[in-house]
Amino acid sequence: MIARALGNTGISVSPIGLGTVKLGRTSGLKYANAPTSLPSDDDALVLLRAAADFGVSLIDTSPAYGQSERRLGELLTRVRPREAWTICTKAGESFDEASGASSYDFSAGAIRASIERSLMLLRVERVDIALLHFASGAMDAEVLARGEAMGELAKLKREGKCGAIGASIGSIEGGMLAVTSRACDVVMVTLNAMDRSMLPVIDVAALAGVGVLIKKALGSGHLDARESLRGVMQTPGVGCAVVGTTSVEHLREAVEVATSCH
Repeated sequence: MIARALGNTGISVSPIGLGTVKLGRTSGLKYANAPTSLPSDDDALVLLRAAADFGVSLIDTSPAYGQSERRLGELLTRVRPREAWTICTKAGESFDEASGASSYDFSAGAIRASIERSLMLLRVERVDIALLHFASGAMDAEVLARGEAMGELAKLKREGKCGAIGASIGSIEGGMLAVTSRACDVVMVTLNAMDRSMLPVIDVAALAGVGVLIKKALGSGHLDARESLRGVMQTPGVGCAVVGTTSVEHLREAVEVATSCH
């Protein structure tokens, strides 16, 4: 795969990134054929080593992904050095394993505590990308308009604890606010064969130099992988499509599609 520029961030990303929710939790997932148990460390290492062999450098995680950050902190450097990975994490949503439910807190204190905990779990001094985590469109525009959460991410960026900052978006309104506010370096949006509603956001992001990460490129496993992913990869402005999988073959297939689109 040929690396792509992530907007004007100065970060080059692999066109395919590895989403790691399935390394950290099994409950509350909307994926087709959602796992009933977490992969072992040995299986997770096989996946991460395959990702490295395929040229996948971007790893996407979140506190909302259960044990994902802790496991990545233990495993990533067993595959290759820290600087070989581009680590993206998020803040604002947390997941309680006991109840199987998420909770949200976008106050400045909660954002700072979340990022600092992520650094500890990931065993790094900084993450390359830090995003506010909006699972739906219910609150993204409101939170972004207030500015408190993005303001705290900006402080953490100045302190060297994160590189590019932005938001994983759930609504078009929130997406447009993110890419026009000049507060976000990166936006993560949904794009697949069945949901192209965020194309206007991607277009504006490309003009503004805001990096674009794609989530749910395969419709959470409900769409034809090659057809949907090919359309995503050929969309101007897209830097990287994050594929959440524990299957080496599924990851290989995604990489093959991305490679064929150059």
